[in-house]
Amino acid sequence: MDSSSAKKLYILGVTNQGKTFRPSDWAERLAGVMSQFRPGGARPGSHIAYSPWCVPTSIGNTKCVIVHSELRDHNVMAWDFCVHFARDNDLQVSETRPEPPERK
Repeated sequence: MDSSSAKKLYILGVTNQGKTFRPSDWAERLAGVMSQFRPGGARPGSHIAYSPWCVPTSIGNTKCVIVHSELRDHNVMAWDFCVHFARDNDLQVSETRPEPPERK
């Protein structure tokens, strides 16, 4: 997938083989690491809230992180970190809101 023109990336907590990704709090951890990347930059206390550019959520019963293109515009290395995290862990990625995947 070429993520260079995507408006949003949906990183699903399911591998390309259909298995649930572990640990179960992976989405919150990834979003927590990205919390410093936000409009106006990091400020004291900004680590307490998620960045609006990297948001953990669920689609059905599947953990997901939505990564917005504003993150790429602000810091391409942070965007690449998210993209590489998904690729390195063989996670399903979509540029449009996916249907809840079937798990094995």
